[in-house]
Amino acid sequence: MHQQVSDSELTLMKILWSAGGSAKYAAIMEELEKSGNTWQKNTVITLLSRLADKGMLKTSKAGRRNEYIALVTEADYQSAQARTLVSKLYSGSAKGLVATLIQGEMLSEEEYRELKRFWESEGKEP
Repeated sequence: MHQQVSDSELTLMKILWSAGGSAKYAAIMEELEKSGNTWQKNTVITLLSRLADKGMLKTSKAGRRNEYIALVTEADYQSAQARTLVSKLYSGSAKGLVATLIQGEMLSEEEYRELKRFWESEGKEP
């Protein structure tokens, strides 16, 4: 199971995932700036170090520069977090989560129809 990460750490992981799983420090800073983030160098380095300590990424030297490589895919992280959420809040019942999404109007009719088509076609040849 993957460790929980902070919102700030998740921001950095999303940058790595959107870059294909790895990025150099300069590219990470550029993406942060594009999104209006004003973190200082030390903050970013600290967050990247924490992610490495948690086993979420590794650092590789590319000449004099560091490249940060995700060790966990976005899909794997999402799956682990979804399992944790369902387990903690819904006693393991995915039905409870879906009911909450529908009752709370967080799932549009179109999303509901797409999910229904997915469930009905699961395991069948297209």
